Amino acid sequence: MIVLGRIVAPFGIQGWVKIHPFGDDPLSWREMPRWWICRESEAEDAQWRPLQLKACKLQGRSVVASFVESPDRNAAEALEGFYIGAPRETLPEPAENEYYWADLIGLAVVNQQGEALGQVTDLISTGVHDVLQIQDGETERLIPFVAAYVLEVNQNTRIIRVDWQKDW
Repeated sequence: MIVLGRIVAPFGIQGWVKIHPFGDDPLSWREMPRWWICRESEAEDAQWRPLQLKACKLQGRSVVASFVESPDRNAAEALEGFYIGAPRETLPEPAENEYYWADLIGLAVVNQQGEALGQVTDLISTGVHDVLQIQDGETERLIPFVAAYVLEVNQNTRIIRVDWQKDW
């Protein structure tokens, strides 16, 4: 299951919910007739339950969505805090040089000198750009996920090459 975002609040009185998306292009999710929800982002696939999508649209930096199973505000309030996800095979293929966050988690990060900097444990959305959170034992590094620093993402070798010094 790929986590796409989190329901942060009800929206209006007709059962719509406001969603904080994790990543770009959340309107591509409209292609999926079913979305899945779960209280925990790292739950087993069997714990996720499907919802039938009625509509979704952008609302500022958020997405608002309506589901068949959420006909009114009370139902929408009950969904607050749930994560939105989908099985990987149901998601639209990302464009070249675009990645789902879940595809980056666990990749090794190596600098131009060949020094291992750690593994990607999470991504942080700052509003301006995303940031790779990298753990190397007790050391944590935050590297902006922009072309100036991220030189290559190779999912086959599971390595991200960066222009970043080990002591930064």
